[in-house]
Amino acid sequence: MTAAKTATKKTKEIKLVKTANKSIKDFDMRVGDTVKVHLKIQEKGKTRIQIFEGMILTRNHGTEKGATFTVRKNSLGYGVERIFPLFSPLIDKVEVVRRAKVRRAKLYYIRDKAAKEISKRMKMEMMRTDSSKGVKEEVEETPAEEAKAE
Repeated sequence: MTAAKTATKKTKEIKLVKTANKSIKDFDMRVGDTVKVHLKIQEKGKTRIQIFEGMILTRNHGTEKGATFTVRKNSLGYGVERIFPLFSPLIDKVEVVRRAKVRRAKLYYIRDKAAKEISKRMKMEMMRTDSSKGVKEEVEETPAEEAKAE
């Protein structure tokens, strides 16, 4: 991949559109998209931006005031889910990093799929260590068994 192609990587940002006495977000995020949610975090009187990047599992309540979306990410081998209110003042912006074609409205099965994948890897690792131990170890007789053999 050339440098020009990597520099033009597309990320789409959800914009805040102002209409008559309402602020409605320009919704261009769907279930299955990988997004970066930029959150405003206040610590010791200062505000900073923290990024939570993951896949959107659900979108609830459409474009109502109480609309929410759930984002899941893997952090140090653990699945972390966070529910964000769509119209929260703490959300600075939401960037769509990657699109995915999905056939479901809710992707709750991703939780089980990730758990199965992790357990499968663990089993494979256990099998590898067991097989390597079997080759290296030899059965040794105890002194009592040696005395009986004589």
